[in-house]
Amino acid sequence: MSDDDIDELDDFDDVFADEDVDGPGGVRTFSIAELADEINEVLADHFDEGLWVWGEVSGLNFKNPHTYFNLVDVDGRGRKVQVSVNLWGTEMKKLRPTLMKSGLDLANGLKIRIFGNLDYYGGFGKLSLIMRGIDPNYTLGDIALQREELIRRLKETGAYGRNREVELNPVPLRLGIVGSKGTAGITDFLQQIEESGLGFDIKIANVTVQGDTAPVEVSSAIRALGRRDDIDVIVVIRGGGSKTDLATFDSELIAMAIADSPLPVFTGIGHQIDVHVADEVAHESHKTPTACAVALIEHVTRFVDDVEGAWSDIASRAGQLLDESGHRLSKVAREIAVHTRTAVDRADERLSDRIDRLRRRAPQLLAERSLAVDNLEKRVSLLDPVNVLARGWSITRAADGRVVRSVDDVKVGDTIVTTLRDGTASSTVVDASSAHVPRKSS
Repeated sequence: MSDDDIDELDDFDDVFADEDVDGPGGVRTFSIAELADEINEVLADHFDEGLWVWGEVSGLNFKNPHTYFNLVDVDGRGRKVQVSVNLWGTEMKKLRPTLMKSGLDLANGLKIRIFGNLDYYGGFGKLSLIMRGIDPNYTLGDIALQREELIRRLKETGAYGRNREVELNPVPLRLGIVGSKGTAGITDFLQQIEESGLGFDIKIANVTVQGDTAPVEVSSAIRALGRRDDIDVIVVIRGGGSKTDLATFDSELIAMAIADSPLPVFTGIGHQIDVHVADEVAHESHKTPTACAVALIEHVTRFVDDVEGAWSDIASRAGQLLDESGHRLSKVAREIAVHTRTAVDRADERLSDRIDRLRRRAPQLLAERSLAVDNLEKRVSLLDPVNVLARGWSITRAADGRVVRSVDDVKVGDTIVTTLRDGTASSTVVDASSAHVPRKSS
């Protein structure tokens, strides 16, 4: 037992020294009401200036206008210890500006350091701390330490930058949204997307984005969307809120879901100044849901502009090539025209030369042709039957006008007509025997 403990017992002796002693062994007997009063009197004397305590918020319960919770810790033996805390409505009204300035809200699991006075309420037989103040720097420092520790572990395991290595579709039009429907954050995001006029296809996973169940819901939604093949980008959205509410996105569950996602994850969480572990591990992080929507729109419009620019370059180059081809074609046409005219001129010259030569040779050719005709006439004349008959030859025909060339052409009794130089003679065949023509010996 320490000296402080001894002094405390001495205080109890002082308190009870003047009281009546009527119990066994000379110890005073108290009624329960008296005991409650005595305990509170001792607490007031010993902690007359109040006290600071720290621990983790548990069992948070709001009963307007009052707030109740337990402040929990673990002792040296690993056992859970706790004290009840009552925050009256009047005190909450005084503390609200401090909480708002630091961006804090009371929440289960939050580590806080608070100031107050101890009170024993006989009606419940319960010792409580009446909260009158809070040290926000303690909580903010603890949040920052937890965040830094998580980031350190993520870096050590390689999860920290994993999602940034996932390839982003150059036209991220198919979006899987993780957020709470009807909230200002998701409403602002969807309005910005709609006003872009681009053909975005949106699927929404409706989740709770604050509270005890939020980390499980958000991480499960990210993993579920990551298994789909009809999504280009997962977008995690959460509008503004207190640091306590936004601390959901410092959860290791959410951080690992983003790191493991096979799809790129964009975040648009909180206010301009907020940075969370989810932002640290995301493919892209943006200050607000609206800023996230603007970034996605810029990705798509940049691709559209690049495509249109490429088509413009192609059209320009095609026009240039057509112009160059037209110039070359015109040049070839001109060259062909020149060569054609030259060829025609040369052909004209050759034709003129041939005509001149023909004109000069025409008389000689006519004379030669006339002589040839005379010779032909003479030859024809020699073959004329009249001339042949004049030389003593005759032509014999049958009654039907056929020329008789062989005894086989007539028979005995046939009438034949013989044409002579100066007339014809008819006769009757009395004998039609063939003459023997001896063969020439070799």
